[in-house]
Amino acid sequence: MTGAFAWALAVGAALSVQVGLNMILRAHLGHAAWAALVNFGVGTLALAAFALAVRAPLPSGASVAQVPWWALAGGALGALYVASSTVLGPRLGVALLTALVVAGQMLAALVIDHYGWLGFQQHPITFTRLAGAALIVAGVVLLGRT
Repeated sequence: MTGAFAWALAVGAALSVQVGLNMILRAHLGHAAWAALVNFGVGTLALAAFALAVRAPLPSGASVAQVPWWALAGGALGALYVASSTVLGPRLGVALLTALVVAGQMLAALVIDHYGWLGFQQHPITFTRLAGAALIVAGVVLLGRT
């Protein structure tokens, strides 16, 4: 698990850097929409290079046809995050923005886990889990007071 924890921490750190990089793109390109589009274009190229490097087999047409339409919303949600962070980063600062995003993720994750939605194993909401979420919300409140 230590490797997975370190990887998750590194990805979290990268998201904070991404906010700043997207703000720079926005400043040069004039709008959050263009910054997000460039971000996703570069991301698409990077993912294509990764897929080729690891020799990931192409999915069959039948597999693609079986994907529920709503599963494609993940890409739209990613675009929403990138575009929103580009707009909100300068207003909130990266620390408060990140804390708010994590708090939103945590609250949604508690509900998703509790009901086992989206194919996740059920993990009921417990006092301990609620306390952890409350500490994250408390961190948001403290960061917002600066």
